[in-house]
Amino acid sequence: MIKISRYIIFSGLLLVFTCATAQGFAGFDSLSIPAGYKPEFRRQLNHDGIDGEQKTIMDGDGREDNQFTPSDKEEINQLLTRSLVRKTDWLQFRIETDSTLDHRLKVFYLSGLENLLKYFRQNWKQTGDRNVNPLNFSLIIDAYETCMKTDRKGATIEYIIYSLPYDAGTNLINATIFNKNPGYQPARNHLVLKLCRMHPDRVFTILQQNPDVPFADSLLRALDKRKFARQFYDYAAAANRLGVLIRNIQDDIFIKTIATMAQSRSGQQYFPFLDNIVSGRMTLREIDAAKDDSLLYFRLLVKTQQDYIARAINKDTAFEFKALSRRLEDKAKADFVNVINGLHNERNLDIRFKSIQQMNAQELYYLAVSSDGSIYTSSFVKGVFPLMMKQSNNRGDSLLMLVNFDKYRKFIKMSAGFNTLDQFLASFPKASAEGEEDPANTLMRAFVNRLEQSDGLEDGVDVADSYASITETLKPVADRMLLNIQDNYERNLGTGNPKGIAIYNILGKLFLSADSTRNIDLTKELGIPPVYEVPFTTLNGDSNRVIVQLFIYGDKDGIGVFPGLISMFNNPNWKIDQSNKQWVTVSSAKGKPVSLYMNRPLPEETNEDAKAQEALCKYLEDKKLIPTVTINRGHSYNAPYTIDQMSTASKIVFMGSCGGYRMIHDILQKAPDAHIIGTKQIADAPVNNPFLRLIMEKLRTGSDIKWIPFWEELDKIVTDKIFEDYVPPHKNLGALFIKAYTKAMGPEAINQ
Repeated sequence: MIKISRYIIFSGLLLVFTCATAQGFAGFDSLSIPAGYKPEFRRQLNHDGIDGEQKTIMDGDGREDNQFTPSDKEEINQLLTRSLVRKTDWLQFRIETDSTLDHRLKVFYLSGLENLLKYFRQNWKQTGDRNVNPLNFSLIIDAYETCMKTDRKGATIEYIIYSLPYDAGTNLINATIFNKNPGYQPARNHLVLKLCRMHPDRVFTILQQNPDVPFADSLLRALDKRKFARQFYDYAAAANRLGVLIRNIQDDIFIKTIATMAQSRSGQQYFPFLDNIVSGRMTLREIDAAKDDSLLYFRLLVKTQQDYIARAINKDTAFEFKALSRRLEDKAKADFVNVINGLHNERNLDIRFKSIQQMNAQELYYLAVSSDGSIYTSSFVKGVFPLMMKQSNNRGDSLLMLVNFDKYRKFIKMSAGFNTLDQFLASFPKASAEGEEDPANTLMRAFVNRLEQSDGLEDGVDVADSYASITETLKPVADRMLLNIQDNYERNLGTGNPKGIAIYNILGKLFLSADSTRNIDLTKELGIPPVYEVPFTTLNGDSNRVIVQLFIYGDKDGIGVFPGLISMFNNPNWKIDQSNKQWVTVSSAKGKPVSLYMNRPLPEETNEDAKAQEALCKYLEDKKLIPTVTINRGHSYNAPYTIDQMSTASKIVFMGSCGGYRMIHDILQKAPDAHIIGTKQIADAPVNNPFLRLIMEKLRTGSDIKWIPFWEELDKIVTDKIFEDYVPPHKNLGALFIKAYTKAMGPEAINQ
């Protein structure tokens, strides 16, 4: 028996543990265990096991004080210690001395008590479902005593366990000696039900582990079908007992339909249409007729998207609406956008855009808005946009009405980025009466209005991304946008809406900072670096020298362009050091101290290029030379290696690889203050080389990098049309908007 130095009885605390029986407490408080008492030698090991668990639990709180102290309240700890020591000792003594129990039953109940303590000891510090709340120990030990008495009478223990919290009931079940009691299985089932009610989002996982509970099918029928549609589909397809159970439910049309879909090889193609299938608006036969034809299937997706949008306007949200949108995006890119992008060198536009010629205006619209970030400039400007406008009789207002203004902010943002917004807005009719607002102006006012009501931040990001393009090409429209943003800020201030206040404050500051005469300090105002410029003083670091690091790879293209990179600095303004076998250093001979470090594009077949990059990075680190400008030259599949190795202090990052624009998020994860230049499509030397030459010259002369004039100057140097697809930092406002919003509201607010 475990001994304790003193006991303090807190009778008032008994109310805290209402499940502790008065008889139990009175019994072990008044009972005197005879001095020198020893159990029969045949059961000594059982008692030793219990004593060992008691001691280990007591020591488990990290204090060697003969107290169990899981709580910060001394009174509760005293009561728990009494239950662990005094009550447990008394139960041992009672079992051992009970003349109605033979040796077998005494061993049986002593083993159960040891198992009870062992399970508690193993799990009171755990997290998740196995956690046992240590404050419930008194309930657990008293319930064991009650179950033991009930079990001896041959009566059911299920109602005893029903009354306990889930963790306490689970602890009692895991004593593993009541398995043959008539109430054991009902009690175990009830605990499963309790767990499902505690975690409705985990019902499928719980039932997968317990498929035989009698209420499983009823529980599945009662679930929120909208919320769990995807899980119904996934588990119905599984070759296990839960999958069989779901497939056998025939009286619920939703479950029956989704189970049928899950068993089909075409299930994923059916899934986006789930709501219409369940409601009888669409049949699997209709989908079968279209699913093997890219255009017909895409057409069906667009038709369903329009149907779901119309219903959403009337507050009727379809099952798996998001699954439909994802499928629409996937098919748009895979079956059409990638095709016309891949034919970017094809001069015959009829050949290049053959796959989209039969699309109507709505289908072309969804093709565009579903491929933001992946569609090439030429694909949009020469193909999708003009064909879409032709199909809508060159009436932008008619087009937006056809699609119920779905994703119209995304479309405006894309049109602004591709310099077609002026043409789109010009297709709107003028005001029908004097004093009325032109419909195009009404649209642009709606574009920035009530962003706080949108789910997440996507609409706000689209507005942010559009502004730089609009202010360059449609200054009057940009001026009105800024006024509307300020009006919305005041409106949200008046209503006290924190999300709206943050959104419009950030947008207002971002847009005002485009005008350098206003001297907007975004670092001070929003906690983010300036958007439209990178001051030279932020680039020269502790070494008082600007360090530029260029990553290049040892494939055929990298080896081919490298000599040209070196030769562009073969003039009196620069010194070239080629003495190192793994990298080349170019340093300014005149002007401000600037050094460019380029690893050699050694053969990739033997991984020599990677070794050269690693050696250069180590050299820079050892010499405390911190790159603030990072240049990536190479194919898109190598870009992640550059991002992984690049300096976290990078202020300017040029991704000279195909599709580098789509890596903005990954770059900002590595270098949070980076100004990023990337392309939406092909990256090549006709742009990459002039950029490097111009940025190095700006650094050598100590110039601040002001992106709008810098980009205009670069545009005059570059003659290749692919320059249109390069996106400068001041047009990446969406990423900075998210960063500023996260700082203002916290990361958890992003999806609210």
